[in-house]
Amino acid sequence: MKLLNLLVDLIFPPKCAFCHKIVKDGTILICEECEKNLPTTRDFGRQKIEFVSQCVAPLYYEDDVRESLRRFKFAGCSGYAKAYAPMVADCIRQTILDQFDILSWVPVSRQRLRKRGYDQAELLAKAVAKELGLRAEPVLKKKRNTPPQSRTGSAEKRRANIAGAYAVRNPELVRGKRVLLLDDIVTTGSTVRECAKTLGLAGADAVLCAAVARKRE
Repeated sequence: MKLLNLLVDLIFPPKCAFCHKIVKDGTILICEECEKNLPTTRDFGRQKIEFVSQCVAPLYYEDDVRESLRRFKFAGCSGYAKAYAPMVADCIRQTILDQFDILSWVPVSRQRLRKRGYDQAELLAKAVAKELGLRAEPVLKKKRNTPPQSRTGSAEKRRANIAGAYAVRNPELVRGKRVLLLDDIVTTGSTVRECAKTLGLAGADAVLCAAVARKRE
């Protein structure tokens, strides 16, 4: 197995999830330089979003972080979830670890899942849950495919684009519970706001959010 891993590394050398430079140790997904220089958020990236009790993120969505998340989302780099998970889990430990009962994620539509081959937020949630010694549970489904939020425009247009797009899988599972939703990026907050609103209408006691990155203030 070691020989096979060496051969794979020779053909497909491991690269840093952020700067995309080759790293010597294939078990390390972030190079030392990026680990020191990533744009870390102030106060764990806390931001106010309607219907969301707290939203935290360890990084700002800019430069190498933006390009990394785009590769994660659109270019098949699903393994990046393992690179993001430790920093997101550490952010959660320091802020909201005792404030939720269920850990879940913001799901993509079935059409997007078929096209992409994976749900990046689900992979992130499962990797973060593993870091925290928890289990990720699916609580939402996306009822209809919507144009990507990044191409929609203003915050108002984004809210309209996503309105009514989500449904709760099993209201009994979330009723009276505090739900933590994982997502890759929070920009205007329209998507997580809609998810939180949907969960609240189903009886969730509170909804929190954690992401890899957020838009800078």
